Amino acid sequence: MKTFLIATLALALSTPAFSNAEAGAELELNWQEPEKFTDIRAANDSRSRFQERVQRNFEKFFQEMANELPEGYSWQVTITDIDLAGEVDYFVTNTGQAIRVIKEINSPAIRFNHLLRDQYGEEVTGGEERFRDMGFMSRMSPRGNTPEFEFERVMLQDWFKKELQPKITEHAALPAKVSNPER
Repeated sequence: MKTFLIATLALALSTPAFSNAEAGAELELNWQEPEKFTDIRAANDSRSRFQERVQRNFEKFFQEMANELPEGYSWQVTITDIDLAGEVDYFVTNTGQAIRVIKEINSPAIRFNHLLRDQYGEEVTGGEERFRDMGFMSRMSPRGNTPEFEFERVMLQDWFKKELQPKITEHAALPAKVSNPER
């Protein structure tokens, strides 16, 4: 029995786990001078650690979107600016401790360049995207603690569903422009 459990455990550890990253498009995400971004200021963390956390979360957001793209596509994204929801305020507490205060006037925004190619290397869409979610407070109901960067994630998902997915559907309906060298 002991040998069976060890063999089963060894087999389970040697088998690669199913990963959503295998489905969808291949994502290449780059950051252009994140230290100059409009607002990725840390409240109670070191600037470098907070910047790493912002980058890790946004990489996850873009990977989630890439996973929803058709398999074989490739998506190159360069993030050029981020303005997180809210602002860091030192005077909101009596202790002078900095916290990020979320108000409607400090809406999240992002700017990035991207290029999406299909499985044949044809350009599906691309260019510079700049958007700000002025209605971010009305989109989410306040249910206690909101996950970190949730306003930004919702803003990106909204853009993805309204802007990018229709272009993919439109492109899929067109005949492929790939030349056939075997005539």
